[in-house]
Amino acid sequence: MRIAVFSDTHDFFPSLLAERMEAADEIWCLGDVTQPHGLVEFEVLGPPLRVVRGNCDAHCAWPQDLTLERERMVFHLTHIPPRRAPRGVQVLLHGHTHVPRDEMIGGVRWLNPGSASQPRGGTAASFAWLEVNGGKLTRWEVVRI
Repeated sequence: MRIAVFSDTHDFFPSLLAERMEAADEIWCLGDVTQPHGLVEFEVLGPPLRVVRGNCDAHCAWPQDLTLERERMVFHLTHIPPRRAPRGVQVLLHGHTHVPRDEMIGGVRWLNPGSASQPRGGTAASFAWLEVNGGKLTRWEVVRI
C-alpha cells in the first residue's frame, strides 16, 4: 500500500502537488489546511483522503486524531505531536513543526512529512511517501516540492 502524506499547507497548495499524489492508494493530510476548499483537488483524484484537524483549522468535521490499521500496522495521525504515542500504535504521524522527522521513540516510529508550503529550519517544502506491506513499513521518503 502506497500512501501520500502532507501537512501544513496553510491555504497555499504548490502547483502540481495533488497530481504528484495520483499514484497513491490513500492520501493522508496531517492538518493546518485552514480552508476545506483547498482539498478539492485531492478529493477528485480518487484515492481516499483522510484529514485531521490542525490548530489553524476551523473545519470541525475533521477529527483531532485518527487511528488507522493498514496491512496489519497501526498508525496514529494527529497534527500536534503528543508527549507519548497512544497504546498499540506502531507509527505516529504528525505535522505542526513544519520540519521533516523520522525517529524511533519507545518502539514507535514518529514521522512528519514537513510542510508543503511553509518549511522551517532550513528545509524545503515537502510531502512524503509511506509504503506498508505485509505488516512492515517498507518506505518513508520525504519528497521536496
